[in-house]
Amino acid sequence: MQRRTRIAAVTAALLITPGAAGSATASGQGPRQHHGHEAAALTGTAKLYRSAGDDITFSFDAQLAAKDTRTPTKATGTFRFRHYLHGEGAWARAKVDCLITGGKVAVVSGVITDSNLPGAEGARVGVTVHDLGRHDRLGYSWAATEDMGPRDLPKCVSSAPFEKVRQGTGDFHVVPWQPAL
Repeated sequence: MQRRTRIAAVTAALLITPGAAGSATASGQGPRQHHGHEAAALTGTAKLYRSAGDDITFSFDAQLAAKDTRTPTKATGTFRFRHYLHGEGAWARAKVDCLITGGKVAVVSGVITDSNLPGAEGARVGVTVHDLGRHDRLGYSWAATEDMGPRDLPKCVSSAPFEKVRQGTGDFHVVPWQPAL
């Protein structure tokens, strides 16, 4: 395996980490529920399935206000993620800078504001969620950005939702964006 590929793989593994659910739970604030005031929203928490037993959690509280429906880059909120295996790993929290949804699929991006992974703060990351009820799926930008550093990642860019959510843990909720065209 090339050195660059190995570094990207290790970074991706560490970047999928603990701030996600831990911060929301620790602060006593879970994701907000949709109340019809948003043009689009992504909320919820889920653990990813990994046969090796990795503890990978993603949590979202992102919304686009109705007044900003024509400008997805005015989305607000946070998302968190963590990835641990055998007690080692990392976590990160990102401030949302873009949210686009369509049907039951959401793409959200943000800049990492806090993490225990050295050098992660300031990097932009993107996540895609497919809200399938009990069978939600998820993808993330760092799965496909070996040649493009995360700091150069455009807003609202991610990968297809290729990861499976661990059964019984997914509660993602996507509010579809319906801008007047």
